[in-house]
Amino acid sequence: MIKKLKELSKDTAIYGISTIVGRFLGFLLVPFYTNVLSTAEFGIYSYIYAFLGFFNVIYIYGMDAAFMKYHSLAEEPEKKETFSTPFLFVLFTSLILSAVFYLFTPQIGSMLSVQDEYKHLIYYFSLILLFDAIVLIPFANLRLQRKARKFAAIKIVNIILNLGLNFILIIYYRLGVEAIFISNLAASAVTFIILIPDIITNLNFNIVAKKLKIMLKFALPYLPASFAAMMVQVIDVPIVRYLTDDSTLGIYRANYKLGIFMMLIVSMFQYAWQPFFLTNAKEKDAKELFSKVLTLFVVAASLLWVVLSLFIDDIASFEFMPGRSLIGKEFLSGVHIVPIILLGYLFFGMYINFQAGLYIEEKTKYFPLITGLGAASNVIVNFLLIPVLGIYGAAIATLISYLVMAAGLFIVAQRFYKIEYEYPKIIKTLVLIVITGYTYYYLYLLGNLLFLYKILLLIFFILSLFGLNIIQKGEIRKTLNIILKK
Repeated sequence: MIKKLKELSKDTAIYGISTIVGRFLGFLLVPFYTNVLSTAEFGIYSYIYAFLGFFNVIYIYGMDAAFMKYHSLAEEPEKKETFSTPFLFVLFTSLILSAVFYLFTPQIGSMLSVQDEYKHLIYYFSLILLFDAIVLIPFANLRLQRKARKFAAIKIVNIILNLGLNFILIIYYRLGVEAIFISNLAASAVTFIILIPDIITNLNFNIVAKKLKIMLKFALPYLPASFAAMMVQVIDVPIVRYLTDDSTLGIYRANYKLGIFMMLIVSMFQYAWQPFFLTNAKEKDAKELFSKVLTLFVVAASLLWVVLSLFIDDIASFEFMPGRSLIGKEFLSGVHIVPIILLGYLFFGMYINFQAGLYIEEKTKYFPLITGLGAASNVIVNFLLIPVLGIYGAAIATLISYLVMAAGLFIVAQRFYKIEYEYPKIIKTLVLIVITGYTYYYLYLLGNLLFLYKILLLIFFILSLFGLNIIQKGEIRKTLNIILKK
């Protein structure tokens, strides 16, 4: 048992670290793009890539999840059938969908309101979707085979190749936005080529109709939930563009991506949290432990939030080269949406924490409903607030969608797996965030957000954590020791 738990922890660390490193490497493109592309070009790139996210969900339609379920249960003689059936069917459907995109690119470009000069990007779009879809099941197979290092290495190769090609094609060949799509396509194609030996090893070129029917029955219900989750992440993109313009969208999305600093912390927590609560669920003090974890997360994330929120404009405007800042100067007008995005990710971290109860009690059927509520609130608030507040309205919509998801999951989880959380500490921490955030924006609107005032706000926040007994040195140390031992 101990050996298996150690293996799980090891694999989780490899997948988690590789994903986080990959996201951070991908983020390095943001300073590059915002210093070489116009705000309108960045807006076009963001707009088309939002649809890439939506169609990724449609191309795979839950078959990767179905593969992992039935392949893990299959006896050795059936392994090739349970690999070949979903892989070949996804390949077949992906070829059809990409052929439609490729053949009807001008018409699809018009439907998506893409300007004529950018419609040819749909060609790359169709091929990226094809390659990205057909590698998902081979990647899932690597996970089942516990080849975590190989999985991570291929992912990192993809990202580094993508990064390198972006720099070469934009700087030396001056291909602009087109370079982003060419780089992505090349990286996706190389990923597929690397996986060909694994695919051939597991393939018998036969679709078993009976297995396909069973897998589709399992997979298709994933589609609405996955689509709703994707809507929460990117639905603001087409709405912002529809209600404003490409340039405004470019400014919005460039600054939105600065939320990565909180997102990475939440991602690290997510990778560690699920195996942790599953392996400790039967402990007699499990609920008390889970309560302490939420408090620790909220306090740690709130400290990160206040530091990043107060100094994000200084970070974003930092010149790493003469005339070149972390975020291009044309984009800096939107930097003050970042505290709102960061707070949204903090609530997303709370949402992840609340997942424990539903997983332990096997009530995961509620996830699609809760995610759907988050997506619906995102759409409604975007249309209500963007005409009034511009990109700040879009940022608030993101915050509200994650808040709705966290609140919804908390209510449902407490019905089936009640945990007595440390409500006074959590509420006091959130109140401190509201006070600090209000003061921050009040000073910003007055044009009086001096560096000294930021330092004073930070000191106020930290001293309040101690003064209100939210942080108690001995208790924090004791809780951390328990978690590390577990």
